[in-house]
Amino acid sequence: MVLADSIECLADRGYQGITALHINSHTPAKKSKYHPLTPDQKAANRDLARRRILAEHVIRKLKIFRILSERYRNRRKRFKLRFNLIAAIYNMELNLDVP
Repeated sequence: MVLADSIECLADRGYQGITALHINSHTPAKKSKYHPLTPDQKAANRDLARRRILAEHVIRKLKIFRILSERYRNRRKRFKLRFNLIAAIYNMELNLDVP
């Protein structure tokens, strides 16, 4: 995975080693059996979760179309086109909900 240094990567606990590969990435702190989290670490984890939740909701909406949640069996050349169409539908839906 190659990310530009200017891109901020907000990851979950599954990507703990990403900080060694990308300098501008953030993962939550983990507690262990003998080392519980400090109040500062808990606050940082909560802040990171608040920032990540927006992206998680978008991913959930895109998975409803099943292009991301299942194996893609069509032509690879058309994946980008179909994904862009689904993203456009989602963006249009967002704009319709705004009062």
